[in-house]
Amino acid sequence: MRLGVLDVGSNTVHLLVVDAHPGAHPIPMASEKSVLRLMRYLEDDGSISEVGVEAIIHAISEAAKVARKSGIDELLAFATSAIREAPNGQDVLKRAEEAADIELDVLTGPDEARLTFLAVRRWYGWSAGRMLLFDIGGGSLEIAHGADEVPDVAHSVPLGAGRSTVEFLPDDPPTDAQVAKLRAHARGVLEETVREIGGIPEADHVVGSSKTIRSLARLAGSTEEGVGSEERSILKLSQLDDWLPRLARIPADARPNLPGITADRTFQIVAGGIVLSETMRAFKAKVLEVSPWALREGLILRRLDRMD
Repeated sequence: MRLGVLDVGSNTVHLLVVDAHPGAHPIPMASEKSVLRLMRYLEDDGSISEVGVEAIIHAISEAAKVARKSGIDELLAFATSAIREAPNGQDVLKRAEEAADIELDVLTGPDEARLTFLAVRRWYGWSAGRMLLFDIGGGSLEIAHGADEVPDVAHSVPLGAGRSTVEFLPDDPPTDAQVAKLRAHARGVLEETVREIGGIPEADHVVGSSKTIRSLARLAGSTEEGVGSEERSILKLSQLDDWLPRLARIPADARPNLPGITADRTFQIVAGGIVLSETMRAFKAKVLEVSPWALREGLILRRLDRMD
């Protein structure tokens, strides 16, 4: 079947169209992405401004048109933290659904963590053993841990790269004081998260997913030989911490000149790097491997499992 996955996130509205059937690797057929940076449209009470609502509706409507032209059999459309947490989020969803003639599901933070963990487990297989996963979105950070396809721990905290940028790094480039304040905030949130989760067994494999982590790995990481023709992307905490002070001193409009930093992530990549650094430190992870699969693939796999 041809599936469309529409991800209404905090930073982008991204449509992925794949050809897929149970037991097979989903084959990408089309992609459509609009950069929103939704955090810049939030009011003081967390509501999405009317300008932001119109931007969301336009992006979703355009993606829905591409999905229909692609001849999909089914559209899996979902929204994540920014709309989930906005006081007017339900109204925004209703207006978007009516304008685009689609239905949108709202995923909880733990749902995001579980689905992303499923995708990463399928990508690496059972040989990866017990896995610890970090996924940094625009509005939230997801953490999952376990030895099976369903994680034992599925946790979400409000440390997304976009959210952290808006709340702590208003200047471009940010000041040293702003960077230090975000580090201290992230460290405090993660210390509390570690206490809430409690003791977890040591992971055999630490994995990072999301565009933010992939970008940071291309900038500061390295590659190793992988299974088949695929190279493995590796990011060490020491490499990340070496790059972050330099990255923070570069203005946002100049960062796309660096390896891996794209225009849609340039404004929030510093905050994403700080959050990842503190997350790895909190969970005593000195190195992680970067997964090319994440939430969208997890939704596809869950749908195929149910069909099977």
